[in-house]
This record gives sequence, structure tokens and C-alpha cells, in this order.
Amino acid sequence: MKFTPRKLNYFLAFKLPSAFLTGVRTKFIDTHKCVVVVKHRWINQNPFNSMFWAVQGMAAELATGALLMMKIKASNNSISMLVVNNKASFSKKAKGVITFSCTQGAVVDAAIEKAISTGEGQRFFLTTAGVDKNGDEVSSFEFEWSVKLKS
Repeated sequence: MKFTPRKLNYFLAFKLPSAFLTGVRTKFIDTHKCVVVVKHRWINQNPFNSMFWAVQGMAAELATGALLMMKIKASNNSISMLVVNNKASFSKKAKGVITFSCTQGAVVDAAIEKAISTGEGQRFFLTTAGVDKNGDEVSSFEFEWSVKLKS
């Protein structure tokens, strides 16, 4: 499968319906960057009239995970991937359209290459920040991913 925003959004609808129903959508993906957006709506709000933190987490994880999935597919190897740790911080109410970008394609490339060459699992961090329409950061996420060749 060629990784395109449309195909990733289709994947969300059938494999991660909670993300799809809350409005998480991939807008852009290439070998260096993945951009995911989510709009504050009734279905994803918290009692404080802003976006629920877990919805932001789904969008943030997709921004990092889709990049990783695409690169695993391109490697033509059977590789497992797993989030082993994550850290988040929230600095402002999330309202309107929030954009998450991960621009660490080179980090993913290095980890996959090392996992293939050594046969050992690799752990690495990918980060993304949620930014509103004014360019203000509303949240930041750090995911520790693990990749390993399947036996």
C-alpha cells in the first residue's frame, strides 16, 4: 500500500474508529514529515469547553506512528512497532483546528536500519506538538517507540 493521507484516513475509519469519529485526520505524509489535524467539536470536547486530552494524544501518536508505519513498509521487512512510553504536557486550551507535525523521518530511518542490521530491538523518541491556528502551542507529546524484527 502506498501511504497517502486518504489511505491513512480510510485505515483510521476501520482500524481506529475512535480516532476517526473524533475527527483525527492525516493531512500530509512523506519520507520526512507527517501532519495530522483534529478540530475541536462536540464529540471530542471535555467539560471545560476545549478538546479532550486523549483526542490530542491520538492525533499526536498518529503523526509519529504513521511515519513509522510507512518506513517499516518501505523496508520490506517484517518489523513490529510498539509505544513503550509517552509523555505529554498541555499549555493552553485546545480550540479550533489543532495541527500535529512529526518531522523526524531521519530518526525513524536510523532506528529501522539498526534493527535490521543488528537483529536487536531499538528504542527511540519521536516528538510532536499541537499548534492552533494562531501558531500557539497547546500541547506537546513525546513517544518512545520500539521496533524489532519479527522472528
